[in-house]
Amino acid sequence: MPRLLLLNGPNLNLLGTREPEVYGSATLQDVEDLARTTAESLGLELRAVQSNSEGALVDAVQAAREDCDGVVVNAGAYTHTSIALRDAFASVALPFVEVHVSNVHAREEFRHHSYLAALASAVIVGAGVQGYVFAVQRLASVLAEADTR
Repeated sequence: MPRLLLLNGPNLNLLGTREPEVYGSATLQDVEDLARTTAESLGLELRAVQSNSEGALVDAVQAAREDCDGVVVNAGAYTHTSIALRDAFASVALPFVEVHVSNVHAREEFRHHSYLAALASAVIVGAGVQGYVFAVQRLASVLAEADTR
């Protein structure tokens, strides 16, 4: 069964309590459960990792090369700063979808640039936690298209 990595970066462990007017009331556990349920409905397994550490996120992306077929990633602030995370995605050559709960383009200027977006199969912003559902669905389609080639 194909497997996805759900990778959440810094401060996403605080979902549900961190700036609820921006990020809503769903917790990280809610996000993981929603993504896992969606993946299972599409015949996919899902493994979830969250870290506030850039190096741990890079390690998770590199490890995904061994046992995952795609990645859903919300890199949080590292989206806008981490060339190391970008290079990890380029190195493993796994399809991935970048997700942001809030509409980063309606926020501070520094959030408008993503080091990951140019490599991503899709970027989903501003759909709340439903963006994770969209990301899993998109990756399922990407993987299915790759199987038919």
